[in-house]
Amino acid sequence: MDEFWTALGQALGLLMIIEGAPYFLSPNRMRGWVMKMAEQPDGVLRQTGFVLMLLGLGVVWLARG
Repeated sequence: MDEFWTALGQALGLLMIIEGAPYFLSPNRMRGWVMKMAEQPDGVLRQTGFVLMLLGLGVVWLARG
């Protein structure tokens, strides 16, 4: 179970680094991008989220194999 918590902590830490880097490196560009995303219909955001979840699942599956 310790390995699970270690892996979860590492994954969350890496996610925070990847998610935070664009805001740190180019806050103005990110602000514009977020505003554009806010204008998108719910269906588009759901489809994008679903595709990203499937891609993430694929990456995890490949990394474990």
